[in-house]
Amino acid sequence: MAVGQETIRVDGAAKVTGKARYTDDFQMPGMRIAKYFRSTIAHGRVKSIDVSRAKALPGVDRVFTYEDVPDIMFPTAGHPYSLDPAHQDVSDRLLLTRHIRYHGDEIAVVVARDEVTARRALDLITVEYEEYPPLLNSKDVLAEGARRIHPQSGNLLAQHGFTTGGDAEEAKAASQHLIRGEYSTSIVQHCHMENHTALAYMDDPEHVVIISSTQIPHIVRRIVSQALDFPLGRIQVLKPYVGGGFGAKQDAVLEPMAAFLTMALGGTPVRLTLNREECMVGTRVRHPFEMQVGLGLTDEGEIKFIDFDAISNTGGYASHGHSIPAAGAAKVHYMYPRAVYRCHARTIYGNIPTGGAMRAYGSPQVHWGLECAMDDVAVKLGLDPMDLRLKNVARPGDLNSLSGKKILSCGLVECLQKARELIGWDEKRASLAKEQTGPVRRGLGVSSFSYTSGTYPVCMESAGCRLILNQDGSFAMQVGATEIGQGADTVFSQMAAKTLGVPVGWIRAVSTQDTDVTPFDTGAYASRQTYVGGQAVMRAADRMRTNILEYAGLISGHNPADLDLAEGCIVFASQPGTLVMSLKDLAMDAYYDKDRGRQLTAECSYKTRTNAPAFGCCAVDLEVDLELIKVRIKEIYSVHDSGKIMNPINARGQVHGGMAMSIGAALFEELLVDEKTGRIHNNNLLDYKVPTIMDVPDLNAAFVEPFEPTHPYGAKALGEPPIIPPAPAIRNAILHATGVAINHMPMSPKVLFKAFKSAGLI
Repeated sequence: MAVGQETIRVDGAAKVTGKARYTDDFQMPGMRIAKYFRSTIAHGRVKSIDVSRAKALPGVDRVFTYEDVPDIMFPTAGHPYSLDPAHQDVSDRLLLTRHIRYHGDEIAVVVARDEVTARRALDLITVEYEEYPPLLNSKDVLAEGARRIHPQSGNLLAQHGFTTGGDAEEAKAASQHLIRGEYSTSIVQHCHMENHTALAYMDDPEHVVIISSTQIPHIVRRIVSQALDFPLGRIQVLKPYVGGGFGAKQDAVLEPMAAFLTMALGGTPVRLTLNREECMVGTRVRHPFEMQVGLGLTDEGEIKFIDFDAISNTGGYASHGHSIPAAGAAKVHYMYPRAVYRCHARTIYGNIPTGGAMRAYGSPQVHWGLECAMDDVAVKLGLDPMDLRLKNVARPGDLNSLSGKKILSCGLVECLQKARELIGWDEKRASLAKEQTGPVRRGLGVSSFSYTSGTYPVCMESAGCRLILNQDGSFAMQVGATEIGQGADTVFSQMAAKTLGVPVGWIRAVSTQDTDVTPFDTGAYASRQTYVGGQAVMRAADRMRTNILEYAGLISGHNPADLDLAEGCIVFASQPGTLVMSLKDLAMDAYYDKDRGRQLTAECSYKTRTNAPAFGCCAVDLEVDLELIKVRIKEIYSVHDSGKIMNPINARGQVHGGMAMSIGAALFEELLVDEKTGRIHNNNLLDYKVPTIMDVPDLNAAFVEPFEPTHPYGAKALGEPPIIPPAPAIRNAILHATGVAINHMPMSPKVLFKAFKSAGLI
């Protein structure tokens, strides 16, 4: 049985042996190198720019400024296109700008024969600025009379509000305790291994080819068409192997410019690649949030009312900013669905790097606020944080009042119970019941989460799969869903093999997406691949199986209903051990018989109209050294309900990766913005503190597996959820250990020092 078994990744050997070809492995004769000229201020306008010396440098082909590019505003966010104009992404970018909105904004671009020459040319460009005071936080951005960062729309990008589950005032009145807290998060970078890079060329005067490290090739194609006012059908996007994205590549960051440059140079191949420093500030980051969370509870700890208010700073440009707070707030609603939930969220522009999609899409920030508030409530009311959650979390049959849908599968109670057992919650909490003294304090913390398996009904959810029977009886599988390191190609191969009745090794997942060839799919985001893409794979495989058995009946003269396909052979359904023919013999006949032969293929494009929530929790046992201002995680368990697990070893890898990212965000990671200039101080991997192997403890993953009826194999989301619960669980464990509530993330040494000193602990 292919599904549910530990299966070696189908792309593993190519990656570990160095044979996998990434975007930068593609070279072309005569290829030119492009480099951006970026602003050295965070807010202002270019009064004048002189590129004459750069143009005169030998080896420089062209220098383009904001005066040379199309005057077309376009969006960059990687969402499916919406037929409703009010629901479309915000068009607020030009290829190059004169109006500076963050430190590093793109003013000009140089195209040269090599990178050294391009860099030399950048040094020869001179600019005179009209500089404005940078608006970095909500207080300055929303102040009366503040300068508009985007003149056409102002400084407020979007706001969302809803109340669901009942009347808010009645829920407040039914609460014996009303508790409110303020929580905040900082700017975090994705830090994927492969930098942003794209190569574009024209293979005829009316056809542009873009090779890109992207999560969303089909969406990139559409955005390039919008940005350049060029026919979509004449744009071809190829996505080879990708060295990670985590959402940073769910934006058209480089592709519109790369396409423009090759068109401007008559089809000459042009590569546009960002170095690490550029990636840190010139791509996308996680939005910093300022939140107020209110909880209304009864004396028994029943949550009656949740009040959530947030301001999200999207930085210089909209990207995904208009949708992230609402998405995070909506996804958390599944966790405590029986409470009345009131949400108000605003997204503002600011003169900081642009916020975009990042793993879990607003949910880490929202869960940080809510799950920290849960433990603050537990402390105030003298309740066990685990028991408080068990009393209030979702159960099968609960109604999500926001979507109006019943929760069909939910293992959150079982996740909490499993985490409780694995961490030894009751015994350890009992042993730590007395007030601790000394420089080293110990605490246990927990947090829960809910997430979704795609974006429906907010966005269209479509996926495609094509299967081709090869002459040797194996299969080529083309999917529009993109493999970016998460293991999607492996799970799709398992699903196809299970449905077809062949070994996994007989399925060749074509990992390169080509928009001229590959079936349509919107890409890798929203933890949608297994849940959405898997629906198309299963249906295409089922059609292929039917085609094979019908052809086997044509060859053998038997009724296809009496035949079956098992272990790569055509057998009698009633006698599985009796061979009718091998799949290879059938394939050879299909390809080469002069009369009845035909290539056997099957294709499915499927729109998913359901969205199953995933659930889980994290439990942490840690020590806080007050003298060293150091947190040491002793044990950590992340327990997930992602429905039936398709590949346990791959699932554990996903959870471990998300846990490590969350630990980094909780304790280390933060892009530091100069309060006066808006300059980023640590846009490199030396000063930006990504956790290393020395900083990450042993990671433990566990699963409960209720069958999700809306998916053919019972699966739900798993890719993004692991990053959500560790950070608040760590915070809650620090609260238990020290009695100090840390409401800002990251809980870096400087934050902990101030809090502990204020509390009199040091």
